[in-house]
Amino acid sequence: MAQGSTQQFLEIDQIKQGVIVLRNKSLRGVVMVSSLNFALKSDEEQNAIIYQFQNFLNSLDFPLEIVVQSRKLNITGYLDKLKDLERAQENELLKMQTAEYQKFVRDLIAGGAIMSKTFYVVVPFTLVEIPGMGGGKKKEGSTAEPTEEQFQRSKSQLWQRMEFVALGLRRCGLQCVPLNTSELIELFWSQYHPEEAEVGYYPEIPPEILE
Repeated sequence: MAQGSTQQFLEIDQIKQGVIVLRNKSLRGVVMVSSLNFALKSDEEQNAIIYQFQNFLNSLDFPLEIVVQSRKLNITGYLDKLKDLERAQENELLKMQTAEYQKFVRDLIAGGAIMSKTFYVVVPFTLVEIPGMGGGKKKEGSTAEPTEEQFQRSKSQLWQRMEFVALGLRRCGLQCVPLNTSELIELFWSQYHPEEAEVGYYPEIPPEILE
């Protein structure tokens, strides 16, 4: 019951073929974007990045949403390896130092001093943006189920937009990767289960959902 109560507040209807389908049947694609240390760039490099980003924004004829996700850095695997090294260490002094280092890292993470930031760009597309597909009757808020042909045509247009966005950001020195179905599911799951996601736990996704 609680799960159903939560789902009724979500705008997402389904996720398939690397595309988010909202309740109003409009589509969303998500591109994960790398970061760069702007402060370490020279003045010339900074000006070039700003100029390229300005050109990229001016070239857009559709809206974008930029999402920044911050959470404690997940180093569970790293700590497990340190624990294994401690057990295997025969030198008592090195064993003690390894244990102390583990404690230092755990205390550092517990204090929230180390955070990881992930950047995403959300790209939209709606059925009514393809001529003839709405028949002059559909609108953004329509909940009519699109046909498979309509979905595929809309998906193709959405991916073209995502490629255009990725190209513009690469010119700014950023790397871009579109999220697939499993990655999208994990992204949204982690938004509502941050504590589990921080330690690297994600639920198993049924294979039929990924088809």
